[in-house]
Amino acid sequence: MTARDRIIPALTPEELRRFCEFLYARTGMQFGESKRYYIERRLNDRLAATGALSFAGYLNQLRSDPAETAAVINSFTVNETYFYREEHQLRCLSQDILPEIIRGKGPGDRIRIWSQPCSTGEEAYSIALWLLENWRMVDAYNIEIVGSDIDTDALAAAREGLYGERALSRLPPAVIGAYFEPARRGRRRIIEDLRQSVTFTEANLIDRGGMKEQGVFDVIFCRNVLIYFDDDSRARAVEHLHDSLAPGGFICLGHTESMSRISSRFAIRRFDDAIVYQRPAG
Repeated sequence: MTARDRIIPALTPEELRRFCEFLYARTGMQFGESKRYYIERRLNDRLAATGALSFAGYLNQLRSDPAETAAVINSFTVNETYFYREEHQLRCLSQDILPEIIRGKGPGDRIRIWSQPCSTGEEAYSIALWLLENWRMVDAYNIEIVGSDIDTDALAAAREGLYGERALSRLPPAVIGAYFEPARRGRRRIIEDLRQSVTFTEANLIDRGGMKEQGVFDVIFCRNVLIYFDDDSRARAVEHLHDSLAPGGFICLGHTESMSRISSRFAIRRFDDAIVYQRPAG
């Protein structure tokens, strides 16, 4: 029997509570009894990988081992994405948002766009691809695209830039041919120029200091993550996102998320393709 074949006894209610509190404090994600199977399955993998004999021993290890803390956080993050996801927001970016942004900038000025969380890179690279293909002013400005995530494994995959057929399924064939290397073993790698054009960094939405280190952005894509937070964590994350936006900057949320239910500090902007939120300029 290998280490991974061992079955760890079910968590007691107290152990489950302690772990959920640990995860919540570090990520803002809220789990509980209703997710017991999901939690135990992932913890069973981590206990087997580390050789821990009990949950109590493993929790002690988590408190003193940053590398294992990162590993367990990685195992609980959701990285379901693909290129050109919610394409209507990308249309809005090129047709409405950026034309407003550049009214206050001159040729050659920097425009900063943040994908947070960026998962395995598809969303950050999608912004770069979309602008190259659809925004005629793309070469007139210094566009900086940053992708950030709490999941260090996802960030490593983003930097590697290898993607399978499902991730590429929404891209036009001409875009795949122009910006991806030929397929090898069922995957294509995004070309080096594009890999170097996007910066990937580790950042946690509920960590004020870590968010502040990323600087200020003109546009932020923060999609389909706030739904995993409770009200308190959601409010903290949005406050940090507000502080990360330049006055007059825009934030795009997922289609099931609404800023108006979280914070009154943003103006609602309704464009033809999307509803987005703007930090007031004044």
